[in-house]
Amino acid sequence: MSRTAAAAAILISVLTGLAAPALAGDPVVAPAAGQAAPPAPRSPATAAERAAYERADPLARSVFWAREQEINPADPVAGVKLAQALRELGQYDQAAATAQQVLVAQPANVEAMLEVGKAHIARGQGFYGIAPLEQAKALAPADWRPLSLLGVAYQQVRRVDDARAIWAEALRLSPDNPEVLTNAAVALTSEGNAAAAETLLRRAVAQPGATLKMRQNLALVLGLQGKTAEAEQLIRRDLPPEMADRNVRWLNDKVAAQSGATTAATALAATGTARTWSSLQGQ
Repeated sequence: MSRTAAAAAILISVLTGLAAPALAGDPVVAPAAGQAAPPAPRSPATAAERAAYERADPLARSVFWAREQEINPADPVAGVKLAQALRELGQYDQAAATAQQVLVAQPANVEAMLEVGKAHIARGQGFYGIAPLEQAKALAPADWRPLSLLGVAYQQVRRVDDARAIWAEALRLSPDNPEVLTNAAVALTSEGNAAAAETLLRRAVAQPGATLKMRQNLALVLGLQGKTAEAEQLIRRDLPPEMADRNVRWLNDKVAAQSGATTAATALAATGTARTWSSLQGQ
């Protein structure tokens, strides 16, 4: 999925000197004629402005949060939000580095740990996300999000049993959570078990928090099993006609091309779906 690359966030260090105390009788030096007054220091955005940018696209958010971080490099919210926007733009290495910088100042910041994990998972290097995610799990034992992401990271490093166990734990904390169900379903599909994945995805899309991508994952799994009519219904329900036509053609071509050597896992890998799991969509 192509994204416009975001501008790099720049940290500006301001060197300040200690001025000598003014003495009585010292002459007051007026600014030279035509000399511009120094610009007033910028203030961070208001809560309302920050909330408004939550609805903006990733590029606009990356610019906004980079500016907020420039105004106050110690602002952890700006650092985490910038990392999220960079990740959504495909700047995975920079996203991980930005979130990691937040942890330098706040080593127990769970949101930054989650972003570090998401960035490493998104770049296909889940191994490097395991440590911060396990730390987040220890710091926030009632939060299902570290568990859901850990399952994805474990899956990437072929710790399949650990992934299943951690997703089961996440579902005990948050029953029928659509993100956890979708992550587990995508893993099952990549293993060639589309039927079991369908069961989980049907549970996921029945939840109030289900997203378009979750429904499209279900359509893919249905199509790979030959249930093309229902798959097409799901596709056309969410997508504009031209995009739906392309997706239906692609799915029909994949189904027609399937043979004994072509599995659901092969088709899923070809789509890149495994890199767009719901836990990585900035939710």
